[in-house]
Amino acid sequence: MFDFLEKRLMGPLGKLAQFKIVRAIMAAGMASIPFTIVGSMFLVLNVLPEAFPFLEGLFESTFFKISDLYMLANSTTMGALALYFCIVLGYEYTSILANEENLDLSPINGALLSVFAFFMTLPQLVIESGTVTRVNDPEISVINGWEIGADGVERLGTVGIFTGIIMAILAVQLYRLCVAKKWIIKMPAEVPAGVANAFTALIPAFVIAFTVIIINGLLVLLGTDIFEVIQIPFGFVTNLTNSWLGLMVIYFLIHAVWLVGIHGATIIFSIVTPITLSNLAANVAGANIPLAGEFNNAFVTVGGSGATLGLCIYFAFRAKSEQLKALGKAAVIPSFFNINEPLIFGVPLMYNPFLALPFFLAPMASASIAYFAIKFEIIRPIIAMMPWPSPVGIGAFVGTGGDWKAVVVAIICVIVAFIIYYPFVKAYDARLVRQEQEATEE
Repeated sequence: MFDFLEKRLMGPLGKLAQFKIVRAIMAAGMASIPFTIVGSMFLVLNVLPEAFPFLEGLFESTFFKISDLYMLANSTTMGALALYFCIVLGYEYTSILANEENLDLSPINGALLSVFAFFMTLPQLVIESGTVTRVNDPEISVINGWEIGADGVERLGTVGIFTGIIMAILAVQLYRLCVAKKWIIKMPAEVPAGVANAFTALIPAFVIAFTVIIINGLLVLLGTDIFEVIQIPFGFVTNLTNSWLGLMVIYFLIHAVWLVGIHGATIIFSIVTPITLSNLAANVAGANIPLAGEFNNAFVTVGGSGATLGLCIYFAFRAKSEQLKALGKAAVIPSFFNINEPLIFGVPLMYNPFLALPFFLAPMASASIAYFAIKFEIIRPIIAMMPWPSPVGIGAFVGTGGDWKAVVVAIICVIVAFIIYYPFVKAYDARLVRQEQEATEE
């Protein structure tokens, strides 16, 4: 089995993780998280009366009077998430190319050129009587081509994440091409670096502008724009990942790769993060999508990859093997904060045929429980972003906007995951005890 996983999964996914663009997207996702957490906390404050009706009178006379003021922290984070993504992606991608291809690229230029390309795609255009004009439709809040939503420019929100990613890649690649071909204005060495960088970006900016204009023009001729075109493939992927089967594939891949020594969550969620953030915004707007925000650490991998919180507690207080007992006591506190590398490398859980099956099954079972609890509206979906190390129950409670039933579901997920582990770990513990006894006798 491990041989199969190494050949069929470890190789391709290991290579995928080394792609420059994947590493840049991973960095963009991680850099966006602090802003989504800050914005989410103000949203949680605003929806607390829905969870605790007795607070409604207090909030009406206090917080709600200034909600338009403090909710700016939410609208300028979740409402402009595509902008954050585009800036960081442009910066990180340029930085990676500069370091690894030994090119004189400025990450700041890469970030600004990415935003430039992205902003050129935002206004909606149409052809009327052979003339290209900006759309004006007050009924759907499109003013001079700019669609205005509740949190500002609609396309700067999560709806624009995928377009922002594509335009950042395009802009940085064109910038790279210009520098590699020396299609730049080279200033003398005596010129300050800031001025030199500005002139270096001049020709790439023209190249990017003409490229995006051509793309926009062709799409307007076809009666569409880049947002609608990109939505077709990414919409399909999003719908696939939001299904129960798609969720099972995600968690199978994460733990299959972990078993052969690669951090599966980092690889898979670097690709899935734009979708989970987009789903989070959709849930805030009234959708009911399970895979959103920190669904993973709130319900599924509680205790760390493999859903090992119950397993770690068992090791610390019930294991008979000295090895597992020592590991459990060392790892039990980190496990409450979803950190379980001591178990993965110490037990070890990877390359361990005795615990491989529950390592797959436990998180898939937890994901199924949480998925259907949200799908059948037993609990609320995730509407707020929480830090991934949030202890069991806290992430679920705050993430769902104060739904106490979510805490119960999170605890059930932990218990079910441990029940799946129990027969396997009991047998493994007994095996280690025998080995320790034999070593002592020898």
